[in-house]
Amino acid sequence: MTTYSLLDLNTFLRQAIALNFPDPVWISAEIAQATPARGHLFLELVQKAETGEDDIAAQVSAILWQRQYRQLRHSLGAALDEALCEGREVRLCVRIDFHERYGLKLFVLDADPAYTIGRLELQRRKTLHTLREEGLLERNRALPLPRTLQRIAIVSSEGAAGLQDFQEHLQQNPFGFAFSCRLFSTAVQGERLEIEFLEALQQIAQQASAFDCAVVLRGGGARLDLAGFDALPVCRAAAQLSIPLLIGIGHETDDTVLDHVAFASLKTPTAVADFLIQHNLFFENELLEMAGQVRQLAQTLVSQQHLQLTQWQEATQWAAQTHLRSAQQKIAYATTTLPWLQGHILRRAQEQLQRAEALCQAWHPEAALRRGFSLTFKDGKVVSSVQRVQPGDVVETRLADGTFRAHVTE
Repeated sequence: MTTYSLLDLNTFLRQAIALNFPDPVWISAEIAQATPARGHLFLELVQKAETGEDDIAAQVSAILWQRQYRQLRHSLGAALDEALCEGREVRLCVRIDFHERYGLKLFVLDADPAYTIGRLELQRRKTLHTLREEGLLERNRALPLPRTLQRIAIVSSEGAAGLQDFQEHLQQNPFGFAFSCRLFSTAVQGERLEIEFLEALQQIAQQASAFDCAVVLRGGGARLDLAGFDALPVCRAAAQLSIPLLIGIGHETDDTVLDHVAFASLKTPTAVADFLIQHNLFFENELLEMAGQVRQLAQTLVSQQHLQLTQWQEATQWAAQTHLRSAQQKIAYATTTLPWLQGHILRRAQEQLQRAEALCQAWHPEAALRRGFSLTFKDGKVVSSVQRVQPGDVVETRLADGTFRAHVTE
């Protein structure tokens, strides 16, 4: 068996690659690592195994030189930097180079951000399906919206222009509504978005009772700028918030998965501010309408009670006058009948007295004596029984015209 030196082997590999890949080729891969240095961009490209796990099936290093980097930025704009982020699936035009000492390298000549957007759209649809299967897609939207929205948890970058517009719009509302806002600062694009966004949502969830709602704000940007808001962990955490979540990430045409799981999705931070103001205005109008109804009801009740009091007053006056007339009639009747009644009573009393006197006279002992009766006394006491006298007793007998004494012989 022939033995090759390492240099001979690598020289053969370089020649084979140069022969088989004389021209640049387009490849698809995932960026595992992106490291800028001195204007260049060093990439670590991988292709993951189809097992569904994070196993790597292939890996290679790639370089985007400073000059080519500037040219691509000029032609592709901000979409280039958004595409060349860790975790992105990219389509790159590369020149394949193999060096005997430094090995295989890919030199990036061009990029296709549209491919990245397409891959992100597929991932976005997959995320939506997962959330729907987990029952999270409508969860936040089903929460009751408080009658007033004044205590606001803001998730945004501290220097975002959209944040300033939002705060100014709230402060300058023409109705004088007061709002209490607290910022949970986070990146709103780029590699740090997912980590910082999840931390902000976790902090809000821990003190949810202190807020009426949460809002996510940013000031617009390219479609790829919004890719972080399609991440499954971000959207799952947002959907599980126990307070309503409002989205205003400044994009007029495209929406994100975060828009779908939120209570309400509005186009701009200013639109979110308008939503809060109009919601509170609606509640104020309800209160004013209720106050008017209460005032009208109170006036109606007062009128009814006043009418009833008037009726009671008239009825009382009529009853008093009726009773007074009745009493006056009774007094007049009594005044008329009293002298007659007095005479009648006196006559009856006099007659009764005369009858009593006649009765007394009829039953007087003198009357009995005049009718032939007599009274016998012994020792000054009336003798009512023959057994009270004995032979030899002296008794006194009284008649109508006098008395006499007698001795009892038998």
